[in-house]
Amino acid sequence: MNTDGASKPPSLTTAPADYAVAGAAAAMTNQDQGHLARAVELARIGSQRGDGGPFGAVVVDAGGKVIAEGWNRVVISHDPTAHAEIAAIRAACAALHVFHLSGVTLYASSEPCPMCLAAAYWARIPRIVYANSRLEAAAIGFCDDELYAQLARDCGQRNIIMEHQPLAGALEPMREWAGNPGRTAY
Repeated sequence: MNTDGASKPPSLTTAPADYAVAGAAAAMTNQDQGHLARAVELARIGSQRGDGGPFGAVVVDAGGKVIAEGWNRVVISHDPTAHAEIAAIRAACAALHVFHLSGVTLYASSEPCPMCLAAAYWARIPRIVYANSRLEAAAIGFCDDELYAQLARDCGQRNIIMEHQPLAGALEPMREWAGNPGRTAY
């Protein structure tokens, strides 16, 4: 704790000994380095413009071709979901006319937050490469620890009140969808 009672943020240069970065032992290729550098440049561009926080992302196909890019636009768009990774995923899906991105790599300037990580899972992205850890993001005010902790709790134990209120007929659209042989499963 600081003398004023506030928690001191983690250092930008050190991480706790027990903090493991998945895939950290993998050697970064020149292609990885170039795409990751572009994600960092997008983070710089977006934040210098005042669009949002310092976060950028690039979606690249298996051959190394850039499909889409994005940067954080939370402030300019008044949209708390306008994160760099979400923007890049949406643009890549639109460009390819698909909703699964199973053959791509997502390059992000920082470790994706829980929302962006969930979006990557929904998009079936098999690989994410990022430059800054979530500890480094937390050191400048972007701490996701509470989000991770909340998601790990049962619904009744979260800070957001979640009420399950069954409603007559509410299951009908779900049953109709499940019974439609022409549905597009995802």
